[in-house]
Amino acid sequence: MGLIKIFSGEEILAVTLKERLEETNINVVIRANNQANVLPSIQTAKAVELFIQEVDFGKANPVIEEFRLSL
Repeated sequence: MGLIKIFSGEEILAVTLKERLEETNINVVIRANNQANVLPSIQTAKAVELFIQEVDFGKANPVIEEFRLSL
């Protein structure tokens, strides 16, 4: 069993989806590849990624689909 990526996009959307999944007792791992501290002259917004356990996908899929349709 491992982690699967379920979302990649803007931080505000990632946080919203993360909160919805956590309401259904699904643990979410969030990864933000922010390079601002390494290269302060570069001001690009990097995508935030959300991951869940593979075993939770069946339970998470309806929440993910509802979220995607609401965009």
